[in-house]
Amino acid sequence: MSPPAGATLARWRWTTTAGFGLGGITISAWGPRLPAIKAELGIGTATIGLLLAGVTVGAIAGLLASTPVLHRLGGRRAIGGSLLLIGVAMTVIGVALILRSVPLLAAGFVLVGAGIGGIDVLLNVEGAAVERAAGRTLMPMMHGAWSVGAAVGSGIGAACAALGVVPAAQFIAEGVLIAAAAFGAVGIPQRDYAPAGPPPQDRRAKLRQWLRGWLDWRLLLIGVVLFGVELGEGSANNWLTLAVRNDHGQSAAVAALFFTAFAVGEATTRIFGGPVVDRLGRGRTIRVTTALGVVGMVLFILAANRWIVLAGVLLWAVGVSMGFPLGMSEAAETGPDPAARVSVAASIGYFANLAGPPAIGVLAESVGLLHALWLIVALFVAAFAAAGSFRRRPRPDD
Repeated sequence: MSPPAGATLARWRWTTTAGFGLGGITISAWGPRLPAIKAELGIGTATIGLLLAGVTVGAIAGLLASTPVLHRLGGRRAIGGSLLLIGVAMTVIGVALILRSVPLLAAGFVLVGAGIGGIDVLLNVEGAAVERAAGRTLMPMMHGAWSVGAAVGSGIGAACAALGVVPAAQFIAEGVLIAAAAFGAVGIPQRDYAPAGPPPQDRRAKLRQWLRGWLDWRLLLIGVVLFGVELGEGSANNWLTLAVRNDHGQSAAVAALFFTAFAVGEATTRIFGGPVVDRLGRGRTIRVTTALGVVGMVLFILAANRWIVLAGVLLWAVGVSMGFPLGMSEAAETGPDPAARVSVAASIGYFANLAGPPAIGVLAESVGLLHALWLIVALFVAAFAAAGSFRRRPRPDD
């Protein structure tokens, strides 16, 4: 495929970036409405937990399905189809709330998880292709759009709750808008991502082809980086405010502001970090950010002054900011079939994000929450060491 013209490349880039933003809006849409959903349906916390587990199950299914879908449909149709699935799923959630049907609500959560898991891989593959065409680092900014979208989605939910808008109306409206956005995927050029050569003819050959990515040592080292930074991010999302409130003795309002500072710090680093990556390379950038993350975690765990703790929070955010977007770009370039390779790397990152916070919680039962956070320090060090597997992308004139 010949390099796209400037206008085509710009449209491709911004359409992909908008897709990341929509993914962020979707994944944070229901969080602020869970109390209202619980009250409307008269269900318990355990049922809410099972509904959210359905999102995780759907996301794993979407991750696994993303590669064959991309091979069969190509980038534009696959991303458009995933957005359409998310829109339909959000509408199903809204209808389920109107009908007060918990089984239909569970199906909606599984479907929206599948759409999110699928589009995450698809957008990362597309973003890596945009980077190669542009000859400069763009993936961190795209992931910054996801972070901004998550903040916007949470704000929409909070505003609807404050204004008395019922969750069903919010979800149906968002579902219609996201489904309509699927038709905006025309800004993405239709590309063939099917691997070269004849396709495997039987299930055993297909399984061997999928497992090949899990036996690639370089891809697994990239996975070590993703595991470290994603466990650090997931732990911040779940434990930062509690640690600030209970272990550092701050008020609930201050703890919430510290988490806001974390989110802003992560998004800002991603949005403005591209030129740094182009100058230092991916591996050095990850080493710099994870080293700063280690410093931040040490300050957060040991400091007694609130301002030093805040400095630790900001450096913690820098530490987790670049690993995932740069890891996705690197995974896509480790060999043929970028979709399968991104799927492997993303699976490792998702596992760390989901399994890490409970692991911190179990450890905290024995040693206390702040001491349990030393696990993140150890994994930042591991990510620092594994960053040597990242290679500097050739310049366009090389």
